[in-house]
Amino acid sequence: MSVTTVVGQPRPYIMTTVNNEWSSGICDCFQDLPQCCLSFWCPCCFACKTSYEAGECVCLPLLNGCGIIPPITTAIRVSIRQRYGIEGTICKDCVYACCCGPCTWCQVAREIKTRTNPITFVNLSA
Repeated sequence: MSVTTVVGQPRPYIMTTVNNEWSSGICDCFQDLPQCCLSFWCPCCFACKTSYEAGECVCLPLLNGCGIIPPITTAIRVSIRQRYGIEGTICKDCVYACCCGPCTWCQVAREIKTRTNPITFVNLSA
């Protein structure tokens, strides 16, 4: 009777997804369908929820009604870009906030969700 001894086990390695670009595009709202629906049907609630997740005051997005450029949407987007080292310009942030408000909030929410859990374990078995 022979006994087989296992000398080595496959080891997982850590792969991070952190880089200097957004993890999803501005129009990739359907990557997270529940968030997409909430931002479409109740944009104020979604913006307040996302603002809270970003570490800001829950009621902050309610101030967006002032002016042509939504200041809070722009500020939150800039804040998330700076927090995670994402490249971009304030000009682009203003354009996205003006033209695609709900999509901008969805992108920010997806980014927060992705960046709060950046480690992926991959098991390589032979």
